[in-house]
Amino acid sequence: MRKKIIAGNWKMNKTPSETVTLIDELKPLVATDEADVVFCVPAVSLTTAIEAAKGSNIQIGAQNMYYEESGAYTGEVAPGMLTDIGVKYVIVGHSERREYFAETDVTVNKKVLKAFEHGITPIICCGESLTQREQGVTIDFIRQQIKIAFLNVTPEQAKTAVIAYEPIWAIGTGKVATAGQAQEVCKAIRDCIAEIYGDAAAVAIRIQYGGSVTADSAAELFSQPDIDGGLVGGASLKPDFGRIVNYK
Repeated sequence: MRKKIIAGNWKMNKTPSETVTLIDELKPLVATDEADVVFCVPAVSLTTAIEAAKGSNIQIGAQNMYYEESGAYTGEVAPGMLTDIGVKYVIVGHSERREYFAETDVTVNKKVLKAFEHGITPIICCGESLTQREQGVTIDFIRQQIKIAFLNVTPEQAKTAVIAYEPIWAIGTGKVATAGQAQEVCKAIRDCIAEIYGDAAAVAIRIQYGGSVTADSAAELFSQPDIDGGLVGGASLKPDFGRIVNYK
């Protein structure tokens, strides 16, 4: 049985000192053996967060990573920099990175491959716009994102990946996909992985739902057969995140 993974995407919030305060507040609220708990914090706070999370069940992830080892890439963070300080996860291809910073399916794939090369678990984001949903192309669009993201990824690597389905129309809007809508897409993602890698990889891979997840919606969403937790935005910055992690 797949272990749930519930990750908080802090986005561009919290200074290093505020990070310590929030992690200290959340530590007892997210303590559980039943789910993996990850905080994806701004790059400037990664080292601080890792230190603050010591002795707890919280693992720290980055929100972005470049696909080169080093070089003249001003403002970017290399994978070796992340592993050197103890980062375990990295969010790849979030819709905000795609929209504001011109990330494409091809660059997402490059980052996924580089993350695996360095032993970092990628949280690979996919999701459709409201227009795409209304036009009935959601599944086709998501399948394309998944197939390109996993190009040249091995079956063994695929088993350890995390996929986050985040409908763009539900991110930060207060709108949440119904449990049925979320389950339908997450099942389609798992079916797509099965087509590429076979049933063993499809059974092993963990698929999250993200998009305005709250303490009130978590239990129904996370109880769906193909939803293995969540990638949580704004609610991960509040004590209510403890209720999301302990959703049962």
